[in-house]
Formats: sequence, C-alpha cells, structure tokens
Amino acid sequence: MALAELGSVVLDCPDPHALAAFYAGILGGTVEDNGDWLDLRLPGPAGGTLAFQAAPGHVPPKWPSPEASQQFHLDLTVEDLDAAEAAVLALGAKVLDAADRTRTWRTYADPAGHPFCLCTG
Repeated sequence: MALAELGSVVLDCPDPHALAAFYAGILGGTVEDNGDWLDLRLPGPAGGTLAFQAAPGHVPPKWPSPEASQQFHLDLTVEDLDAAEAAVLALGAKVLDAADRTRTWRTYADPAGHPFCLCTG
C-alpha cells in the first residue's frame, strides 16, 4: 500500500497564465485559474494535473550544465517528432538539443525556461 499518491506536478514560473496556455496547447485539458496558481487538468484515462505557480524571481534551470541542476524535466510522448516539434515551436518553445535527428527524443525549453523532451514510443 502506498503512503501517498501524486496530486500534481507544479512548475514555478514568472507568468502562470502564459505557461498554462503553452502546456494546454501541447497536452489539451482544462485550465482552472486560481490567480497566482493555475491547474491544468489533463485529459485521458491517466488524467492528472500540471500546475503553475507564480514565482516573480524565477530563474530558469540551465540545460545541460554540470554546475547547475536542471531540477527535473517532462517527457512528452508524441507520434510524429517533426510535427510535434513544429507545433511546440509555434507555441513558443525553444530548441535546446535536436542535433541528432535519428534519436527518439528532442529537448526543448518552455517559455519560462523549463526543459522538456518530445519522445516517440
């Protein structure tokens, strides 16, 4: 028996509304606005919540950097890397590492600087 269950993953950011809209554009779902805290309720059988908290002094993690931890990153599963890449770039993502186009993943930063990967199966 588990001691707890995961309630949500929370991202600190300077603009929770903008970051919630970015991830809603990628993952779908419904944004619930609570002022300086927003919840993105994710669709699908697993559901879950990705939350966004206002952090005015937010400093984005560095990737890759042996001197500064990236803290964590999201792996987002997609069917077509090229199509997904075009979509996340149009939403405001920045490429961090897509040099090896034969890999099954590519790494980006969201508009607040958090790293995330698009991955195939």
